Amino acid sequence: MVSLPLASRDVLIWRGDGTGNVGAASGPAARLILSPDHSTIKADGRDLSFVTITIADKSGLLVPRSKNRIVFSISGPGEIIATDNGNAIDLESFQSKERNAFNGLALAIIRSTVEPGPGTIILKAESPGLKSAEVKIQAINAIN
Repeated sequence: MVSLPLASRDVLIWRGDGTGNVGAASGPAARLILSPDHSTIKADGRDLSFVTITIADKSGLLVPRSKNRIVFSISGPGEIIATDNGNAIDLESFQSKERNAFNGLALAIIRSTVEPGPGTIILKAESPGLKSAEVKIQAINAIN
């Protein structure tokens, strides 16, 4: 058992790893973090990159209960073909360029385009009150 002074605002959590280690819980939502599964894709109009969007505190920790509205924009030889958040009861269209996070997470699926050819795709995510973020994905010549 961990004792805390009454004035303390830190929250300790049990990691469940069996070692008794504890860590600090996340603070308030402060920024977005974008993490692509592929930072390079083929410029063939079919290749995809799945970008995970995390609502994070100032230290980069996931804020698990956040539901912030995220607005996506893209430039370069790519397009947003879908967004999602994992919430089975969310009826928003997958083609929407806006999405509420669910448990601090969202997803944007990026597809390369054939025209204008190879180049840098830039996905930007914004949410009111949070620091925006962008990620660069390289679209390269497709080799058959």
